[in-house]
Amino acid sequence: MRGRLVRFAAVGAVNTATYVGLYLLLRPTMGYLAAHVVAFVLAMVGSYFLNCRFTFRTRPSLRTFLLFPLSNVTNFAVTSAGLYLLVEVFAVNERIAPLLAAAVAIPVTFLVAQSILTQRRTRPTVDGREPEVRS
Repeated sequence: MRGRLVRFAAVGAVNTATYVGLYLLLRPTMGYLAAHVVAFVLAMVGSYFLNCRFTFRTRPSLRTFLLFPLSNVTNFAVTSAGLYLLVEVFAVNERIAPLLAAAVAIPVTFLVAQSILTQRRTRPTVDGREPEVRS
């Protein structure tokens, strides 16, 4: 699992660089908010395929593709709550707090992504044999 977490963090770094690069590339041709949304969505799609291939070594599917954004929602929720708690409750400097919140969010987001991308479904059998496992 440690190797997966390291690969997940590496994919996250690539995802962040992709987002920033796309945002900067798109920003001159559209408003900053539109550039943010397009860059975010494209980076998330890339992150899905990289996580399937390198982090979890699983086959992409429409089902997991549609569920994968939940890992980004989880990341947003954990970093937002963490940021608020660190700044407002624990008086951590606003410049350092996002890094600490992100450090907490990575393993949580990893667990959600792992659950989505590696969830196995079984089909019931009538003849008593072991169910077939599908990814």
